[in-house]
Amino acid sequence: MTTSGPNGVDLSRAYYLEVVRPLLLERFPGMPHAAGRLGAGSDVLGLDDETSRDHDWGLRLNLLVPPGDVVAVDEELERSLPPEFRDLPVRFAFTGRSAQRHHVDVSSAHDFLIAHLGFDPRDGASPRDWLAVSGQAVLEVTAGPLFTDEIGEISAARRTLEWYPDDVWRYVLAADWIRLEQEMPLMGRAGDVGDERGSRIIAARLTQVLMHLAFLLERRFPPYPKWFGTLFDRLPCASELGPIIDRVQTAAGWQDRQSALADGLQLLLRTQNDAGLTDIPNATIPFWDRPFLHPEPSIGASLLDAVSDEDVRGLPRGLGSIEQRTDLVDILVDSQERRRVIFP
Repeated sequence: MTTSGPNGVDLSRAYYLEVVRPLLLERFPGMPHAAGRLGAGSDVLGLDDETSRDHDWGLRLNLLVPPGDVVAVDEELERSLPPEFRDLPVRFAFTGRSAQRHHVDVSSAHDFLIAHLGFDPRDGASPRDWLAVSGQAVLEVTAGPLFTDEIGEISAARRTLEWYPDDVWRYVLAADWIRLEQEMPLMGRAGDVGDERGSRIIAARLTQVLMHLAFLLERRFPPYPKWFGTLFDRLPCASELGPIIDRVQTAAGWQDRQSALADGLQLLLRTQNDAGLTDIPNATIPFWDRPFLHPEPSIGASLLDAVSDEDVRGLPRGLGSIEQRTDLVDILVDSQERRRVIFP
């Protein structure tokens, strides 16, 4: 990744400290606020580079103020912000829009959380609330730096969002294992009848599930697809699992593909057992009397059997979270669409 040039987070911090904060102190003395680089954008994840700077990148900042001050602060910024900072335009148009405006996104903490998550975690989160957020949606609230939080509301929300409640965690883990059960034998069967292309396609889907399972076991929320592999490589288990994923994707035939998948499942089961979530020795079993392997069904069942929360026990078996149910972008980026899928 080429990273020469300004870093988005450092630029946002300087913009806040040198321009926005002095303006707030002068025009709104005593008003508590929070500021940071949150929401969407590669820079929120610390992954922006030269390519990132060709659109929707620049002087961006999130400013969270009391609800009654949102409009006044936004209007004052529009009037008083300078035309440039560090030779970059303060006002510019986002992709698909023509309006040139500043990108200090002013909101209340509550409205910001609702927009990105669909709920305010400070009010509590039901199991279905958790299932209706993608990993990317959580990262938009938790991954970027806070430069100040005088109100304390976003910091409180971040504490709640550190990780799934244990029973929800078991439920989403089980959903990945169940998905693997459903498709792994099909990969071998497709290859067995000479459909290597179909076998490779199924294997590619399965490797995505393995990688998602790795994020879950490492207690890390996965980002959207552009950065999924990049952040996977930073997981502690990636040094072992990554080469196995490569073996699956480059295998010449379905037998080698199946063997590599089995190795990956065994590695992940070992990690899961070490975490005290299961106590099952073998990740795969024979599929009837055919030459195919099948994930051990007791793995998903054991995870679900350990769930004590009645609301979680009542969830549909195997459907999992929103990102386990669909990869449609128009659903995943819209908090209300996500909730329509999860809430019956």
